[in-house]
Amino acid sequence: MHSESAEHRDKAGQSQDEWLWGWDPTPGIVSVWAENDGWALVWRRLPETGQLVRERVRFRPWLLLDRLDDLLHVGDRLGLAGSADALIEYRVLDGPGELRFLVSAEDGRTLSSALLHGASQRLGKRIGHLRDLGHDTVLSLSPEEQYLVATGRTYFRDLPFDKLRRMQFDLETTGLSPESCRIFMISVRAPSGATQVLEARDDSDEAEAELIRQLVAVVQAEDPDVIENHNLHGFDLPFLDTRAERLGVVLALGRIGSGGLRQRAARRGTASEGDARRRVRFIAPGRELIDTLDAVLRYDFATRELPGHGLKAVARHLGIAKEDREYIPGDRIHEVYQRDPERVRRYATSDVEEVAEVARMLGGAAFALARMAPRRYERLADAGAATGVLDPLLVRAYLRAGMALPAHQAGDGTPHQGAALHLFASGVARRIVKADVASLYPSLMRAFRIGPKRDHLGALLAIVDRLVERRLAAKAAAKAAAAGSVERYTQEALSAAMKLVVNTAYGYMAAGGTLTRFADVHAANEVTRRGRATLDLMCRELAARGVTLLEADTDGVYFAVPESWTEADERRTVDEVAALLPPLVHLEFEGRYAAMLSHEPKNYALLTYGGKLLLKGVAFRSSRAEPYGETFLRRAIERLLAGDIPGVRDVYLATLDALRRRELPTYEVSSFVRLTKSPAKYLETRDSRRELAYEAMLASGRTAWSVGDKVRVYRAKGGSGGVVESPEHAAYAADGPDRRDYDADHYSRLLRDTFASRLARAFTPADYAAVFADPGQLSLFAPSLDTIHSVLNRQ
Repeated sequence: MHSESAEHRDKAGQSQDEWLWGWDPTPGIVSVWAENDGWALVWRRLPETGQLVRERVRFRPWLLLDRLDDLLHVGDRLGLAGSADALIEYRVLDGPGELRFLVSAEDGRTLSSALLHGASQRLGKRIGHLRDLGHDTVLSLSPEEQYLVATGRTYFRDLPFDKLRRMQFDLETTGLSPESCRIFMISVRAPSGATQVLEARDDSDEAEAELIRQLVAVVQAEDPDVIENHNLHGFDLPFLDTRAERLGVVLALGRIGSGGLRQRAARRGTASEGDARRRVRFIAPGRELIDTLDAVLRYDFATRELPGHGLKAVARHLGIAKEDREYIPGDRIHEVYQRDPERVRRYATSDVEEVAEVARMLGGAAFALARMAPRRYERLADAGAATGVLDPLLVRAYLRAGMALPAHQAGDGTPHQGAALHLFASGVARRIVKADVASLYPSLMRAFRIGPKRDHLGALLAIVDRLVERRLAAKAAAKAAAAGSVERYTQEALSAAMKLVVNTAYGYMAAGGTLTRFADVHAANEVTRRGRATLDLMCRELAARGVTLLEADTDGVYFAVPESWTEADERRTVDEVAALLPPLVHLEFEGRYAAMLSHEPKNYALLTYGGKLLLKGVAFRSSRAEPYGETFLRRAIERLLAGDIPGVRDVYLATLDALRRRELPTYEVSSFVRLTKSPAKYLETRDSRRELAYEAMLASGRTAWSVGDKVRVYRAKGGSGGVVESPEHAAYAADGPDRRDYDADHYSRLLRDTFASRLARAFTPADYAAVFADPGQLSLFAPSLDTIHSVLNRQ
């Protein structure tokens, strides 16, 4: 009996591993391209030798249906799987799910055509595309995903990241519009690490066309598995594709055929020509096109530590940028090239070198996901965790088990209960400890086996089990690696990706039934209830041990400890409370800090014992905020947490003085905005309501823009506006003209009313008024700054 149970557990564990990792051990897949005709091309790089192998294999395109009615018209040519003469084969899957008919054919076009013909007859109207039948009627994946799901194959088995042949290229253009501007330079970094700069010989059509052909020739000669750049899909590829088409150059960057790039729908990308609301990305069959901006966004979503998402800001933060790195404002690159081409060559070369390192440090997340989920690597790089990662895993698990998938199902109206979040105190606290809860909600799902009611296979919980284990291992490996090392960033990126996916499992259940296939708000609410109870238990037990609670949520608890405590006391307290929690819920000592400014829930500043300042939350870090304000906040908070109140006042006065004297570059007062109205739409309402962003565009002579464009704008004297390009270095003001015509009075008011106000909770009202009083309106009764101290307010 015991051996039978053990054998059953072994088989169950093997099945669950297959759900997460697939079952085909074929190593080194670096790209897959499949067509509806039932042929797939698979490129593999042999882990031992690095040799590239190309395989052309047959597969049976398939669909998953809720009925066979629409295929009955083919008569005897429809048969059970294995039928000798069947044109279309079907298999009836087990279980109560609605999508139970797995149909396949040697040619996917034949299958789709037969289904659409039958559906048109049944519905009495022409059905031209499978998506018109609705996702509750048919599940249709891309040919590559059909192939990967059916075979159990995944990318990159047994292949380390550094064994990929990765190439980076970056365009330098005369402007931002491919309709009217040109490419004059392309920097390229080969897989070997060697760099070269390709340049147009002059500004003619022929020279630009030859430049593009040179790039194509280099790509074909180097034969990379992956092509990378920062904002590759947002700028470089759309610009390159448009210029190539206008110049009659075939952009043959793929590994098959002689045609140009293809397109796919995407969450983030460039606007489709036919529909500005639809986003698309380009595809080069046989190669994976990776935008490092995706990796940066995914990493920062989890860590919230990057100062910005632009390549230069990220490279500086990660310590990648060289000390002598050349910086040139984006709008002046071509101008500088005309008088100092060597400087632009150095700039362009640094771009591709930094992209390569950013991809290496932060690309581990998508690389790890591609080893699991049955999707192309480049699709997983920008995929959402729920429909982009969990859905493919669940579909593969169900089909592997021979189980029918449920259709999307509307909820019964029960509202979802939000996650627990407590702010116990605001202001300044000292001797801070962070106790981290490793994936609280997924851990509770595991501990109490809470999963969607309609997941009869138990696949979601099984996948969460494996992902949590993998995430904890990556987190431990990151802590063990040297600070600032590639290994640490790689493991942190992997941990962040796993955390994002496992945490999405809870959100996946809580989502509306039309959004996710296994939505179950009742199960999600049970997880929430247990999460609140667990968090309350932690907080009670910590408070009983003499700490001052500051903030608690599903990520962990911040608290201040008595002055007499040592680090050993802090760690012992966390361990004691951890021992009281449910099984599989891990509370860990994550870090200790000298001081903390608690502003609002999820918005705080931490000062390490080494003097490093960490800012969390949109109150202190936002891409839309004016840079001068964020600089002020950083400097003022550093002084505040150091206990130097006169220093806070000095920072405020210095910033105020720099504004009024217009010593700050215009960029520093600009804000980053997204344009949501077309020129025509804005002009319709301009007479009744003027908006700064659009007035700035018009004042700068820009009468054409697209919905979704992002620009930096500022308020000029007299209430008008202006547009400013983002500089990449502090030397911007000295490197070119800067009108500095901004409204100094407006930005002075903004300094006090918006930015300084984020320090208000650190003082009593009277002290706050004294610290941030206008120098021209000082009160005779204001307290001495030397007598002012920060405060902590219990909620």
